[in-house]
Amino acid sequence: MGSDWHVATIAEVSEKVAMGPFGSSIKVETFVPDGVPIISGQHLHSFRLDESPGFNFITPEHADRLKNANVQRGDVIFTHAGNIGQVSFIPENSTYERYVISQRQFYMRPDRRHVIPEFVVYYFKTHEGQYKLLANTAQVGVPSIAQPVTYLRTIEIPIPPLDEQRAIAHILGTLDDKIELNRQMNRTLEAIARAIFKSWFVDFDPVRAKAEGRDPGLPKEIADLFPDEFEESEIGEIPKGWKVSTIGAEFNLVMGQSPPGQTYNETGEGLPFFQGRKDFGFRYPSKRVYCTQPKRVAEPGDTLVSVRAPVGDVNMAAERCCIGRGLARIRHKSGSRSYTYYAMRMLRDDFERFEAEGTVFGAINKKQFEGIRWIAPPRAIIKQFEEIVCPVDERIKSNEYERATLAAIRDALMPKLISGELRVPDAERILGDKGL
Repeated sequence: MGSDWHVATIAEVSEKVAMGPFGSSIKVETFVPDGVPIISGQHLHSFRLDESPGFNFITPEHADRLKNANVQRGDVIFTHAGNIGQVSFIPENSTYERYVISQRQFYMRPDRRHVIPEFVVYYFKTHEGQYKLLANTAQVGVPSIAQPVTYLRTIEIPIPPLDEQRAIAHILGTLDDKIELNRQMNRTLEAIARAIFKSWFVDFDPVRAKAEGRDPGLPKEIADLFPDEFEESEIGEIPKGWKVSTIGAEFNLVMGQSPPGQTYNETGEGLPFFQGRKDFGFRYPSKRVYCTQPKRVAEPGDTLVSVRAPVGDVNMAAERCCIGRGLARIRHKSGSRSYTYYAMRMLRDDFERFEAEGTVFGAINKKQFEGIRWIAPPRAIIKQFEEIVCPVDERIKSNEYERATLAAIRDALMPKLISGELRVPDAERILGDKGL
């Protein structure tokens, strides 16, 4: 820590620290179509408030009655119950000028004469900050921070000069901006691919257009692959020449099998092991677990589907990996990978039927999975879809790898910058050496 740094408590560097409202103060029946947005845990996954999930709203009059729970740009928000350890701030470019936090949040309003909100958030994202934040946690029932407001006020944090705080926030924020840009780009790319799949294989838009004498809006060589009429089937009208089939008839499906517990490790020996649990993730997990004696394996490009609680989470394997009993791997018999991935994404309603059918938790077995009905198009159309969408998936993969690399750089720099172990000029030099 530099000689011009000092240590202060949150109480000394904040204008206000306050709790969210009582649970009975905000109910579903109080929601309105528009008004003051309510912040919940789903908005606090990143450093800045994430507005992409959308909001529930209450009326301005209702928000006025919850004055102590109103937050504004620059406020730092924490979760004190449930998914504890979350911390984000409301940026200056937020969509709304004021929000209301839910009953599981509390917040601090930094005194900007002493500390900026970005620095506070980055501190509490470090291991040291998380340790201090969670040191007063009660684990009985729902995990919670005991007396969160009183406790937060007592926590000490390092305070560098304001200009150095801004420089630190700029370096880390630049990395965060690049990470967020990649995330948004991938969301857009996948939405485009999903829209094409739905148009061709669910809504049959090219067929409808040709049947009605309209231009399907596709290049002729692609439009010619689609029929210009429908025919009756056991499930209603389908494009002529297509057939009502099943997942088992059209796709190769392999259910996962968990290897012996003593073969797991976190040292990188063996294949990445995915069990289907959300704490491991799929394609780009936050926690890496490996297996030296895999029983069942997925290859790069295989689609992974969770088959046990929750049923129907879908991702694509980016590398050869071991799959446990919570996962299945699947690929269309033509070998098409993107067609398989977006096909599984479209089966959400089918998967949801099995989510509540397990005796203890939701599950789907191989026979049930293979028995799901599927409308099978000619392979020439699948091949054309693959040629269009596979490069999109490759771009998504590339962006995600870059995002993971940027996050690793940020997470390595953050504790060193926040503690003063690494000063700003040195961090700028490191980023310059990496071409950032």
